[in-house]
Amino acid sequence: MDIKSGPAGVRCVGISEAADEIRHAERILVVGCSGGGKSTLAQQIAQRFALTYISNDRDVLWLPGWVQREGSEQRRIIEELIRQERWIMDGTSTSTFDIRVPRSDIVIWVRMPRAVNVWGILSRWLKYIGRTRPEMAPGCPERMDWEFFRFVWTWEREFAPRVLAGLEQHAGGKPVLVLKSRRRMRELLDLLEARA
Repeated sequence: MDIKSGPAGVRCVGISEAADEIRHAERILVVGCSGGGKSTLAQQIAQRFALTYISNDRDVLWLPGWVQREGSEQRRIIEELIRQERWIMDGTSTSTFDIRVPRSDIVIWVRMPRAVNVWGILSRWLKYIGRTRPEMAPGCPERMDWEFFRFVWTWEREFAPRVLAGLEQHAGGKPVLVLKSRRRMRELLDLLEARA
């Protein structure tokens, strides 16, 4: 298990229990810092279990040209998307935890070290420079700027407490798996494949 006991109201589970939960889950929420691998993990689980993959960046947050949708419009879209019976959604916006977390059967928090997240965004930028990656909204070519780099660099200090608070408030005893390394992520995927 990545953490022995979670914050008040958060039921943290180990990889083995999480794999069992995921195999039977209808709705899964994957959260974490940019570059940590949450979209890749979500897509792999979606493919393995024939779940609809919902990308917060592509389907909710961004319009072409890196124009961010208004918060009320984002919320309306999420409310519509989560009505579906079977899905996996990535995205960490805590402002919609109140509707996304309760509808989820399990939450996976990809909580990688800063160096992993920074490497993730840099390698993604190099891979897709000038092009739009598949899990991003059309017309939003991959970019790197100081504001985004700073967001990733300070994520654990600035945003992880918001995730914890959101889970404490909205998880209601739902299982939460915290993955803190690529090795643990691979272990989860191996377990999911082995228990087919």
